[in-house]
Amino acid sequence: MNVKFNRSLNYFLAFMAILAAGCSDTSKAPLSSDNQPPVVSSKSRFYVRHAHAKPRLNFNKAKTKTLTANSHAKTVWERLLSLYALPDIDNERVDRELNWYLDHPGYIARIQQRAEPYLHMILDEVEAKNIPGELALLPVVESAFIPEAYSKSDASGLWQFIPATGRLFGLQQNSWYDGRRDVYASTKAATTFLKELGETFDGDWFLALAAYNYGKGNVRKAIDRNEDLDLPTNYWSLDLPKETSDYVPRLLAVAKLFANAEEYNIPLQYIPNKPYLEAIDIKAPLDLSKAAEMANTPLAHFLKLNPGFNRSCTAPDGPHRLLIPVNQVQAFKSNLAQLPFEDRVDLSRLNEKLRAQTHREPEKTAELRSSPPRIATRPYKVKPGETLASIASRTHTTISSIRHANHLPGTTIRSNMLINIPSQKPVAPVMTAETSKSKSSNSQFYTVKAGDTFWKIAQRFSVSSKNIAEWNKISLKTALVPGRKLTIRAISPQLASTSPIRLIHYNVNKGDTLMQISRRFNVPVTELRKSNADTLVKGLQPGQKLKILIANNQPST
Repeated sequence: MNVKFNRSLNYFLAFMAILAAGCSDTSKAPLSSDNQPPVVSSKSRFYVRHAHAKPRLNFNKAKTKTLTANSHAKTVWERLLSLYALPDIDNERVDRELNWYLDHPGYIARIQQRAEPYLHMILDEVEAKNIPGELALLPVVESAFIPEAYSKSDASGLWQFIPATGRLFGLQQNSWYDGRRDVYASTKAATTFLKELGETFDGDWFLALAAYNYGKGNVRKAIDRNEDLDLPTNYWSLDLPKETSDYVPRLLAVAKLFANAEEYNIPLQYIPNKPYLEAIDIKAPLDLSKAAEMANTPLAHFLKLNPGFNRSCTAPDGPHRLLIPVNQVQAFKSNLAQLPFEDRVDLSRLNEKLRAQTHREPEKTAELRSSPPRIATRPYKVKPGETLASIASRTHTTISSIRHANHLPGTTIRSNMLINIPSQKPVAPVMTAETSKSKSSNSQFYTVKAGDTFWKIAQRFSVSSKNIAEWNKISLKTALVPGRKLTIRAISPQLASTSPIRLIHYNVNKGDTLMQISRRFNVPVTELRKSNADTLVKGLQPGQKLKILIANNQPST
C-alpha cells in the first residue's frame, strides 16, 4: 500500500512541475498604455482585488465614523478628510489636473474663501446621505464655489443644475426665485441626486460622477458599447466626451490636493468645524436689504448667502427661508419680531426688474445672447406610470424633441413633473430683456414667465386683464405659455420696475364672500387665498382683516 501511495505522490509532483513550467511561459507583456487601468496607490484605504476594482460604498454601514468625525474634528478640513471614501487613483489624467491646480495657488486660495460659508453645511448633507466625503468638493469642479455661477447650457448654482433636473429634484424656478442658486435647497437636492446615482451604478462612484456630468442614460450607453465590444466597462475604459473624461480626474485631483496640502505647500485657510449659517423661517415675504440690516450683515455678503432670490425681496409664494450667519441669528430674530408686518416689504420695489445679473461674479457671468428661432411648447403634467415614450406617442412628437425642449439629461421623469411638449410650429426668438419698447412709444413688449397670469401682468403695468387680451387679439382663456411676447400699451408707458401697487387692509363684513371681494377689487380669489392663508384657515368670517394688493389708480373701497 505504501508503494502505491509513493507512486501516486510521484505522479502528482511530476504533474505540478509540468504545470508550473507551463505558467512560466505565459506572456507577461503589459497592457497597452491606452487600455491600462489606473493603479490604486498603496496609500488607499481599500484592499483592491483586481485592477478593475470599483470604488464601492456600503450604504447601510454604521454611523460611528460620522459621529466621531463631526464631534472631534477641529476644522472642516479634518472633518472632510475623515469622510474620504474613494480609492487614491494613480493616473496621468489625475496628475495633469493636479498639476494645473498646483500651478494656480491663488485660485485655490479664492476657492477656500468662497467655500467658507457653505462647507460645513455641505458636509452635514454629505454625512446625512452617507456618501463619500470627496463629493463635498464637487462645487470646486462645477462652479468654483460661486453660487451665482451660470453656464451656456443653462446650468446654474453651486451644483450646476440644469432647469429640468432641478425641477426633477424639487428646485422651484420662477421670476422671483431660482432654487438652483439657493445653497440650502440645491445642496440637499445635489446630495440626494448623487446618492441615487451611486445606488444606480451599484456603488461605482466614478460612473456615478460621470452620470452627474454626462447623464445617466449616456453613461449606460457608453457601458453597453464597451460590453458589445467585449471591453472593460469601468469609468477609465469608457469612450466619453472630453469634459466627462476630465471630470472625475479633476475631482480626484482636488481631493488629493486638500489631503496633502502640506506636502504640496498649499496653505489651508482656517475654517472651524462649526456651522456658519442657520436656516431661519421668516413666515412671509421680506425685503432683502432690511433682512441684511436686521442681521447686521453687509448687503453684498447677505446676497451671497441667499443668492436664490431674483428680486429685492423674498418670493411671495415662498420659500420663506433665509440663511443667516449663526452669530447674528438671535439679533435677526429679535429685530424681525419687532418689525411691523406692513414694513416687511417696500411695495415701491416689489415689481423691480430681475437683478440676477447684478450679483454674479465676472468669472461666471453668462454672456448675453440672442436666442435662435425655437419651437413653440405647451406645458404637460406627467401622470403616474407615464414614460417619455408613451407621452411622445400620445402627443405626436418624439422622445428626443421632448428631451431637447426640457434639457433632460436622460429619459427619467417623475409623476407630477411639469414638462414642455414641443409643437411643430417655430415661434419668434425670445427677447433677453424682461421688457422692450416697440416702435410705438405708447407700447412695449413683455415676455411671459412661468407662473404669470393675466391678472399679475395687468397689476404689474397698471392696466386691466381685458386690455391685455384686446391688445394681443386673444381671449382671457388663452394659456399664457412662458416665452410668449405680449404687447402692453399704456397712457404713460412704464417698465415693470416702476409699476405702482399698494397694500390695503379690508375689514370683512357680514355676508361678504371671497367672490364678492374678488370682484370689488379686481383680484382673483386664488390671490386672496394666498395672501391671507393664515387668516382664512377657518374660512371667511366677519371682522377679519384681509391683505389685498391693488394698483395705485384703483379705489380702495
